[in-house]
Amino acid sequence: MGGLWILLLAFLVLLFIGPALLANRSPIPELSENVYKITEAAELDALLSSTTRVVVDFYADWCPPCRAIAPFFSKLADSHAKHGQVAFAKVNVDRVSDLAKRYGVAAMPTFMVFDKGVPGGVAVPGLGGRPSVGLADDGRVSKVMGADRVALEAVVRTLAEGE
Repeated sequence: MGGLWILLLAFLVLLFIGPALLANRSPIPELSENVYKITEAAELDALLSSTTRVVVDFYADWCPPCRAIAPFFSKLADSHAKHGQVAFAKVNVDRVSDLAKRYGVAAMPTFMVFDKGVPGGVAVPGLGGRPSVGLADDGRVSKVMGADRVALEAVVRTLAEGE
């Protein structure tokens, strides 16, 4: 009888914990040449100092929502990147954890807006009530948490239009 309980317990553990253990952890491929893959803090610092506005995707390879929105982020970069004005970057939080800590990233994906080198915001009407949207003190959208395509696209379009 004790062996049956152990088998049942092992089955339940695999059922509930197995998907997390077996999640795809291979690197998420980047589909756009307009997205900077940041591998160290100095690279992001250089990009932030050379570009007026930057949208950064803080992601993890094991994160299913990160995988789902990655192609969409690449398409936004292809449509809206403007040299020196609007740039797009990705930071793997497991490989460049110091940047995730620096900017208080706790959920993946998190898309942060930087304006003139510092975390900033963009005025996007109608997004304030969305649970995925983080607002700065001035009420502007400073980040989008999760794979919210509508909010992310609205932020990027507003950035590209120059508010």
